[in-house]
Amino acid sequence: MLQVKNIINMDKTIHESISLSKEGLKYNDEGLPEHKILKVLQNKDVQEYSMSDIIKEADIDKKQTNIAIGWLMRKHWTKLNNKKIIITDTGINTSIEDLEESQLLKLLVNNTDSKDIPKEFNKTLNEFRKRKGILNIKTSQSFKISLKKLGEEILKEGFTIQKEATQLTHEQLKSGEWKKLHYRGYDVNAETPINYPGKIHPLAYTIDEIRNIFLDMGFFEDRGNIVESAFWNFDCLFQPQDHAAREMQDTFYVSNPNKAKLPEQKLVNHVKDAHETGANTGSDGWNYDWNMDIARQTVLRTHTTCLSVRHLANNKPPLKMFSVGRVFRRETINYKHLPEFHQVEGIVADEDLSFKNLLGILKEFYKKLGFKVRFRPAYFPYTYLSTECEIYVKEKKSWMELGGSGMFRPEVLEPLNIKTPVAAFGLGIERLAMMRYDINDIRMLYESDIGWLRDLPVTYNLKQ
Repeated sequence: MLQVKNIINMDKTIHESISLSKEGLKYNDEGLPEHKILKVLQNKDVQEYSMSDIIKEADIDKKQTNIAIGWLMRKHWTKLNNKKIIITDTGINTSIEDLEESQLLKLLVNNTDSKDIPKEFNKTLNEFRKRKGILNIKTSQSFKISLKKLGEEILKEGFTIQKEATQLTHEQLKSGEWKKLHYRGYDVNAETPINYPGKIHPLAYTIDEIRNIFLDMGFFEDRGNIVESAFWNFDCLFQPQDHAAREMQDTFYVSNPNKAKLPEQKLVNHVKDAHETGANTGSDGWNYDWNMDIARQTVLRTHTTCLSVRHLANNKPPLKMFSVGRVFRRETINYKHLPEFHQVEGIVADEDLSFKNLLGILKEFYKKLGFKVRFRPAYFPYTYLSTECEIYVKEKKSWMELGGSGMFRPEVLEPLNIKTPVAAFGLGIERLAMMRYDINDIRMLYESDIGWLRDLPVTYNLKQ
């Protein structure tokens, strides 16, 4: 309190006392596990030994084996070849007694203040800190207090020492004693404990926000299973059975169950005709023999668009539907790709619907999210007049692609007996959340970084 009132100076010093543990003392006497192995190898005429033999001869505990081998390799003292350990020239010419590790162990036999350890041992000391069981570390604090100018002036002026009241009791209030008490003042600038209230995870918050926007725009939400047949995931979307996206390196195929039940035969035949000849759409189709067994394969859905065609098969226009769910693709995990992520999908079907209506819906959606949007031409197997949506990121002063959209092709609609135009769109939610919360690595959304999560606001204010 005196320090906060600028009356005194208080310098805190942390003292760290370091000594060797029981295991550390053993290492000082016998050598670290990697040193014991190296010493055995240096004393042998043959430079190549089986792993089991050298560990047995060095008398290394099984729990220490992997750590010892790791350090031998990291120091370039040995190398492995066909499960045999081979000493290198560096290992042969290494003097174990002259190593920093050996010298630091000798230095730490007695309690030593960390400040008294020479700086050249800092790297080795940090390595010892990371290796469990070598060090005993105790910390203590000391304080140096001195008067400031204001403190000296107060002493010269003089003051009365009296008891201060910080809280009142029922008896004091009842008896009237409270009127005679001297009360301690409150410092409104004093530090208070940091409070970490419960909050919605940023990804869940983004999903809820997207869901509420579509509900406010009059859309109906549909849901489905994450395990889907190739028929609904690919074939019904006029995606050819030899398309690259169906390959094992792009799609997760399910082994149990390995076959799915197809819908009524009439719909299956219409989809087959659309693929082979184009049916009654004016298209030539894909000109190949469609295989029903391939359509029966089960997959983890690669997009939520399969929910859109299922919805069209069971509901007649006019309609407005959206879905939010997890999708799965065989992606290499890196800063912008995950094998599992979330996608929001939607369709609008009506007699007077046009491509302009689709752009207007998407523009309104992104406006409600607080983004400026533009569109550029794109290609998707199941839409024509296709476009990709790009939003402007102010912080980076650049445009970023966020989702695709377009009008469903006749080859998609004709088998479903849909006579009206249908607009479809979809976007990845994680990419949107990354921009919302200014992160550059998609993995942050799934890691338990408690510091980052605590620092996020309880709710997110839309960008203006």
